[in-house]
Amino acid sequence: MSVRGVRGAVTVERNEEGQILDATVELFNAIVAENGFAPEDICSVLITVTGELDSTFPAKAIRVMPGWELVPVTCALEIPVKGSLEKCIRFMLHVNTTKTQAEIKHVYLRGARLLRPDLSKA
Repeated sequence: MSVRGVRGAVTVERNEEGQILDATVELFNAIVAENGFAPEDICSVLITVTGELDSTFPAKAIRVMPGWELVPVTCALEIPVKGSLEKCIRFMLHVNTTKTQAEIKHVYLRGARLLRPDLSKA
């Protein structure tokens, strides 16, 4: 078993708590489903947001999901690179898995598909 990193990102239309929390759950559920992870597999989740998303902590959405309460989750501010994708929530999950790096499925949703078209489903 190895520790692997799993990436993902999603965008929202507006800086509203409901949109941020809903997008966070959507992305988290997609990553878990695509990779077949259980709560015990996940070492930690780092979530970053772009500067204009300041109405809530995205981690709040995962902390209240049944079965996921003990997974360590934290939030940080994405570095403000000029011209970068706005209203974006990015994930880095650290997981214990027998999957190889090539078998890990990274998930990019909505406008965040632009970040990694090579990893995004059409």
